Amino acid sequence: MSFRILHCISSVDPRKGGPIEGLKQLSTINQQQGHQVEVLCLDKPDDPWVRDCPLPCHAMGPTYIGSYQYSPRWVPWLKANAHRFDAVIVNGIWQYHTYGTWQALRNTATPYFVFTHGMLDPWFKRTYPLKHLKKWLFWPWAEYRVLRDATAVMFTCEDERRLARQSFWLYKCDEYVVNYGTSAPPDQVELQKAAFELRFPALTGKRQLLFLGRVHEKKGTDILFKAFAALRQRDPAQLSDVQLVMAGPADHDYGQQMQTLASDLGLQEHVTWTGMLSGHEKWGAFRCADAFILPSHQENFGIAVAEALACGLPVLISNQVNIWREIQQAEGGLVDVDTQEGTERLITRWLETPPETWARMRINAEHCFKQRFLIDRTAESFIDAMEVFGMRRNDRSNQLATN
Repeated sequence: MSFRILHCISSVDPRKGGPIEGLKQLSTINQQQGHQVEVLCLDKPDDPWVRDCPLPCHAMGPTYIGSYQYSPRWVPWLKANAHRFDAVIVNGIWQYHTYGTWQALRNTATPYFVFTHGMLDPWFKRTYPLKHLKKWLFWPWAEYRVLRDATAVMFTCEDERRLARQSFWLYKCDEYVVNYGTSAPPDQVELQKAAFELRFPALTGKRQLLFLGRVHEKKGTDILFKAFAALRQRDPAQLSDVQLVMAGPADHDYGQQMQTLASDLGLQEHVTWTGMLSGHEKWGAFRCADAFILPSHQENFGIAVAEALACGLPVLISNQVNIWREIQQAEGGLVDVDTQEGTERLITRWLETPPETWARMRINAEHCFKQRFLIDRTAESFIDAMEVFGMRRNDRSNQLATN
């Protein structure tokens, strides 16, 4: 059975991180399976990332009301086109595309599913209490209804589902955990390594500790720098040939703050800022690295973590990355708490791990990816969910009609 699927997302800009990358990869597999996929977003039609989107992309911008991104075109377009789709997938919450989809599809025959992408994690409640209070003003009449009336709310792992229940006491939805994942890297290892080394020749011969992703407060970049500086102060020789490779957009306020912090800690000679990487250069960063690190305070899945595993690169992560149990069980990386001390222990354990043990962990990392996080399994799980909940929806509709 083939489905006609519409993905709703705030933006298809690749700089926005995991949700849009996951959407593209999932849609590629779905299309190969014979399903039709389109995207509805709040970008402006002339934005370059809209033109470059590999899927039919309907852009409803320009938008208003700041970061909430209200568009008066969203609901009319969706009402007029909903009949063309068997399922609508909402990616993310707390922006207008979520509420607008609920407005357009409630009490209609078109089912919609919601991926929260970790946005209900209680970390945000603890870290931004004033923002959480503001969200409470929206929650009863907006996001709560969106989730309550969704055919299903999809979570990328069991931890994300469990944590989502802790942010708001008013919470009701049909929950479903899918096997989330990402694509395997292209099989062009030497070409990828050469592309990265050509652009960053100064890294050749260095032991590279790779951070790849958005430079954001929740990612723990500040404690990474502080941990590295503390270890360097205690034993400079131990880190003399280690380079922190910071791969990801850092041209925003927080990114600038982190660059200043690294400089203040005296790490100028130990940190390489690459900016956003893509294609061969991105995969080359994984291939050239000795380890991947993410001491995140909150991570519902972590596509970059799965990509590292796919390249046979063991990961050093906090236990706030929600797939840490699977990685620890597979012995594909090291896990500790999301503090400076925990990050120091991660780096120290990596440095002290014998080469033969690390070589086994590389094999384990790739095996873990193939068994648990390959996008093909995600696509199968995703379609299974639509079939299961579609049947339930039809059963309920038939019961109502009979009564």
